[in-house]
Amino acid sequence: QVRLVESGGGLVQAGDSLRLSCAGSGRTFNWNVMGWFRQAPGKEREFVAAVNPTGFSTIYADSVKGRFTISRNNTKNTVFLQMNSLKPEDTAVYFCAGGTVLVARKDQYYYWGQGTQVTVSS
Repeated sequence: QVRLVESGGGLVQAGDSLRLSCAGSGRTFNWNVMGWFRQAPGKEREFVAAVNPTGFSTIYADSVKGRFTISRNNTKNTVFLQMNSLKPEDTAVYFCAGGTVLVARKDQYYYWGQGTQVTVSS
């Protein structure tokens, strides 16, 4: 079992940066693929980025490629999402999730945090 807690969300202006963190507990954290998803009001939860257990392989949604960077620190059981050049359309609740396969499908992630709100004003 892995418990995930996100932090780092907030209200920023377009063009600003934010760094989200996701702290994990549980012995299996380092074996998991870790992903970030987001959900805007009235929309489905969508994939943002994911990283494999070693941190050497990553995948991104096209909408964030070149602006967001996912990374992890296994010694601290933490995964990060560095978000640069934020846009109003990035406004959403951001969720951290753990899975076993490096894919963008949310049904392949089995552990979820409670989410952190990111709001980008224009």
